[in-house]
Amino acid sequence: MAPSPPRSHPRRNLPRAVRTLLAALVIAAVAVPMAGAARPSAVPAPAPAALAPLRAATPAALADRYAVNRGSVLAAERMATRHGDGKRAASLRGLADPARHFFSFDGRDGGRSVEVFGDLSRAHRIAVLVPGAGITLDRYWRLRAGAVALRREMGEGAAVIGWLGYETPDTVSRASVTTDRAKGAATELRAFLAELKRAEPTARTSLLCHSYGSVVCAEAAPGLPVSDIVLYGSPGTGVDNVAALHTSATVWAGRGGDDWIAEVPHVQLRLPFVTLGFGTDPVSRKFGARHFAAGGGGHSDYLKPGSLSLKNIARIVSGRPPAEAGRHA
Repeated sequence: MAPSPPRSHPRRNLPRAVRTLLAALVIAAVAVPMAGAARPSAVPAPAPAALAPLRAATPAALADRYAVNRGSVLAAERMATRHGDGKRAASLRGLADPARHFFSFDGRDGGRSVEVFGDLSRAHRIAVLVPGAGITLDRYWRLRAGAVALRREMGEGAAVIGWLGYETPDTVSRASVTTDRAKGAATELRAFLAELKRAEPTARTSLLCHSYGSVVCAEAAPGLPVSDIVLYGSPGTGVDNVAALHTSATVWAGRGGDDWIAEVPHVQLRLPFVTLGFGTDPVSRKFGARHFAAGGGGHSDYLKPGSLSLKNIARIVSGRPPAEAGRHA
């Protein structure tokens, strides 16, 4: 019997344009599990009160800053109530609790906020959390829960800042698979970190970047005054390797064993007028980051109380090596 002809790979037989389209559709699918629904219609909110630059993170200066921003939250709550959006109004009333400390707040366009967890005036270690797609004021609890857990894990002398300082992309949108939204966010992040450095010049500051937040951090990375950049649950950064970040910070990467982000194609597709995808997998050997073990958790479990990933991220922020080394993909 004559030998059978070698079987060709069906994907390789597809025309290039079809392969490109299929890959684009797969990349777009990364947005589906991130939050499960598109952003609700924006609720009207007033412009926030103007803030003077924070020159020093003294207790008095911070108290004044927090009071001004609480006023902005309450103004947004009143407008949401008049608009008839009871859900947003209730959420804002929770944010206006005097025990909450907002470094900045803007209720417009889905909401932007920067909240401080812990005593920033006495902090020697500061972690800045940058969230990914689908996080708005209506889903802010997700960012807050992780910040609270990390602050508890880090102990005394530490502060955590939940930085929702940009309009995150909708979970199912072109913006969630391009760097466009991240470019504008990076400008805001750089400005915030510069102000934080002036106010707290001696504190050790680390940047923690989840999911699409990794893309934001990569855009902002060159020259940032931070000790560490930690990427977790990352679809990529938009650059090929750590060297392309142009940072003196130590770059870390970790991924949970049950994180679906591992199945995302780590490619970039350059199409007319847009580039889709974020390139090299940050946990791959090619990218060149240091690795930390993230346990067996899923995409939203990195800051879950009691998890290995939370323990290791807290150790990195504190300037200590992670408890276990991670593995290259």
